[in-house]
Amino acid sequence: MGTPNRESPLPLLVERAILKLGSDISLARRRRHLSQASLAERMGASLSTIRRMEKGDTRVPIHFFARALHVFGEIQALENLLDTAKDDIGLTLMDEQLPKRVRRKPGATGAL
Repeated sequence: MGTPNRESPLPLLVERAILKLGSDISLARRRRHLSQASLAERMGASLSTIRRMEKGDTRVPIHFFARALHVFGEIQALENLLDTAKDDIGLTLMDEQLPKRVRRKPGATGAL
């Protein structure tokens, strides 16, 4: 039996999303008339990291994508990706677990 694969392959949808994000970062950089070297300097990253990120390399750590969003003034997009207050599925699942009725415990008062 061989060595277990510690890293399972990424789902195709994940790969596509990272490719799109890299492409969008490239477009945003060019629209702002920034060179890859300038973006790298502003992010505190290497030029090769910027190139890999823009190509959608899935091995680029997420903090570099976050840094790029920060440089572009779009960090709130990352902050709002999974806003739990707007997580309809999670909230629905929680609501399904609520008791059907709540009974007052003996000796307890009705006030909150």
